[in-house]
Amino acid sequence: MTIEEFKAYLATGQLLGTPETQQYMNDMSDEARRLTCEINNKYHSQDELRELFSRLFGYRVPSTFRVFPPFYTDFGKNLKVGERVFINACCHFQDHGGVTIGDGSLVGHNVVFATLNHDMRPSSRSLMTHAPITVGRDVWIGSNSTILAGVTIGDGAVVAAGAVVTRDVPPMTVVGGVPARPLKQIDAEGEV
Repeated sequence: MTIEEFKAYLATGQLLGTPETQQYMNDMSDEARRLTCEINNKYHSQDELRELFSRLFGYRVPSTFRVFPPFYTDFGKNLKVGERVFINACCHFQDHGGVTIGDGSLVGHNVVFATLNHDMRPSSRSLMTHAPITVGRDVWIGSNSTILAGVTIGDGAVVAAGAVVTRDVPPMTVVGGVPARPLKQIDAEGEV
């Protein structure tokens, strides 16, 4: 299986966990763990990190992408970052279902992006549902937040520290809490 075939399979909406998808996910996990060990276990300049992340993600990351390791992913090949994205230390990406982070977005310490969930039926609990996470432009995600499968965060939004985002976030909205709910609107000048 190739990444293109895997993404085509995702587009069908079928559950993950067939022998072929499971083997591919295991192979990609091994590769991701090798690269994240290299990223996390010694000092690298930002240029060196961009080279390593280009290998991890499978495409040339923007020259403006910045990250503070450690960084964790169990897949790596379905994560897309835009220009001027910054990811702080200790973030976890379960990106099998796809994670896109728009231009100018900031991700705080220890944020979790979870695109997979186990099936609710006990007889098929080992199978996984999946849905992409999309983060718009100029979004700020606070430390210790969790973003769940299928969520879209609109341009200019802010996710408060510690929030668990289970639903879409409108543009220019501050959300917080567990589960996250709208707290404030932001105007064009950044006033709340």
